Amino acid sequence: MYLTQFLHRAVQHDPRRALTVFGERTRTVAESADRVARFAAALRSLGVRPGDRVGILALNSDRYHEFLLAVPWAGGVVNPVNVRWSVPEVAYSLVDCRTDILLVDDTFAGAAAELRRHVPNLATVIFCGDGPTPEGALSFEDLVAAHEPVEDAHRADDELYGIFYTGGTTGRPKGVMLTHRNIVTSAMGGLATLPVVSRGGRLLHAAPMFHLADIAAWSMGLLAGSTHVIVPAFSPALVVEAIVKHDATDALLVPTMIQLLVDSPQAADADLGALRGVLYGASPISEALLRRARERLPSAAFTQSYGMTELSPIATLLSPADHDDPVLARSAGRAVAHAEIRIVDPAGVEVPRGVVGEIAVRGDHVMRGYWNKPEETAAALRDGWMHTGDGGYMDERGYVYIADRIKDMIITGGENVYSIEVENALAKHPAVAQCAVIGLPDPDWGERVHAVVVLAQGASATPDELRDFCRADIAGYKIPRSITFAGALPISAAGKVLKRELRQQYRQEGN
Repeated sequence: MYLTQFLHRAVQHDPRRALTVFGERTRTVAESADRVARFAAALRSLGVRPGDRVGILALNSDRYHEFLLAVPWAGGVVNPVNVRWSVPEVAYSLVDCRTDILLVDDTFAGAAAELRRHVPNLATVIFCGDGPTPEGALSFEDLVAAHEPVEDAHRADDELYGIFYTGGTTGRPKGVMLTHRNIVTSAMGGLATLPVVSRGGRLLHAAPMFHLADIAAWSMGLLAGSTHVIVPAFSPALVVEAIVKHDATDALLVPTMIQLLVDSPQAADADLGALRGVLYGASPISEALLRRARERLPSAAFTQSYGMTELSPIATLLSPADHDDPVLARSAGRAVAHAEIRIVDPAGVEVPRGVVGEIAVRGDHVMRGYWNKPEETAAALRDGWMHTGDGGYMDERGYVYIADRIKDMIITGGENVYSIEVENALAKHPAVAQCAVIGLPDPDWGERVHAVVVLAQGASATPDELRDFCRADIAGYKIPRSITFAGALPISAAGKVLKRELRQQYRQEGN
């Protein structure tokens, strides 16, 4: 199995089909393949040898797509860098896996000089933007033009495709090692389970392409014969324009993006009927938001994905039809074709159906391990199973219900409280735009349930009003004992609420 095979197949089947659309630039399958082979030749001329890491720090673009194929074509390993990180955080990842070549675009070209100071091994910077090439950098386009195409190195099977650094929501980022077999298994298994990407459709990339969720959609799109419609970064205006102008049929969006889109004035005034499918995941979605999204995008079938970087990343899918069942709609779906899932206790023993435990996953999509972290790898991969750190339970039909990150579970007065349940109750209130629930130290209860609430524009509510509202849905011990109103929640580039930051902030403030 090798990821570049998807491109070879496309060249053989339909070379004149539009493969990428970025702004006013459209490139066919044949053009894209030629550029990939030429840039791979350039990377080899710059010293890339089998297994060498090549990084990219850039917003989404058609050149990002070419990078994801050209690096393995050259024999290398991709290292897509989180665009939300500070320079020291970026430097850490580059040093950690010894990335000697880094691509930057217009947005991040200014950081290159500082990165060189922090990363002694950074030998080459390649500019992949549309502006003037900065001093000391090589031009992506010049490299493509100056080199003849080379044969594909055909890195395959258990050879590394990429090192993907975790978002750091639970500590310092770890480099997740994913092989070609991992990525291809996830793409094929995802499409075999549900048609989450339309055959021959137009797949919109608004989520960051460094993140494995979008890379999963991208790889399924390559397999399904999609045209990749790419915008630099998410904004409601850009997403609406892409759907209307380019007839985007499918999109991967995280819940925070869905909320911003469906509540935007641009979406209210536009015909979004071309959009036939929305794949969402990365963080839980509230029942209230899902209802609004389905009302605003009535032509789109919604599919939920649960997974993580270490699983390449898909473990379960919840079908569009399952969204019509109010009970199943609260689940994350069932195991995809390539995954085996069980719920286990701390000793790794499977628990009965309906009992909360840790979600464990097995299959050919499970990571090789964490880069240079054998102890962390051994803790996560036990007896062939990836222990996710997520709490959940499984019903009699195999549907998985996510309870919480095990580290995020709140124990108050000896009772377990799962934040997702409380967040779902709060989110139903019409004044609540966003919310996050965390545990804070409490002298009487050990921990207390604390909610951080962002109110909808022009709305108002009091803590007592919100607590009273929750009583209709959840038990008294789950109701937030304290509530803070905030202007915004800290969100990672992947769309996840950074609860670690919230806990640190409110513990320091003594709330």
